[in-house]
Amino acid sequence: MKCPGQDMKYWKADAIFEAVCPKCSATIEFYKDDTSRKCAHCGHRMINPQMDFGCASYCQYAEQCLGSLPEDFAGVREQLLKDKVAVEVKRALGGDFRSIRQITSTARFAEKIGKAEGGNLAIILCAAYLQRLSSAATKEILTKVGAAAKMGEEIATVIAAVTAPPPQQTIEAKILADALLLQEFDEVLRAGGSLDEEGPARLHTASAAELAATLGQ
Repeated sequence: MKCPGQDMKYWKADAIFEAVCPKCSATIEFYKDDTSRKCAHCGHRMINPQMDFGCASYCQYAEQCLGSLPEDFAGVREQLLKDKVAVEVKRALGGDFRSIRQITSTARFAEKIGKAEGGNLAIILCAAYLQRLSSAATKEILTKVGAAAKMGEEIATVIAAVTAPPPQQTIEAKILADALLLQEFDEVLRAGGSLDEEGPARLHTASAAELAATLGQ
């Protein structure tokens, strides 16, 4: 059975449309099921701006259904996978609401720091969600959501590197380490406690230090 979204008999009048090439401003004609099209004027390959790749982030038949996925989609696919990882982690933790709250808080801090400092945000956030689980549970979830083996290895490396000396840490590991510290600081302050002077000094990034200064306000 063909996916209804890709079956031409279900298409409407807007199934064929035109888009402007971002490189030369020439017009490129798209069919709604095109993953990408090459500009006849300059040769740039453009991703279909109206195509919803959401299902391709986890469907094992994505390439058979959509054809050869463009290289630019790899990053998009990883970003979509982090949302599925978050759902699976919360499901695995079940009624452990305290852990779920702490993990969610850590991920929120990690996203803010990651956007300011750079690094692979998909890897950072997946690691933030998975860092409390066993390696076996982490592998099971990543397999379930369809993460590539390389992505799984990078996530595991980031989680393991959090306790390594700063010179050995990648920017992703530093961001996760800072997010974990900020979550810890935030919890102490919300409970009415105070931070010692050395606390903020343990942070690795300027963005995390700025966030630390706003906690408890």
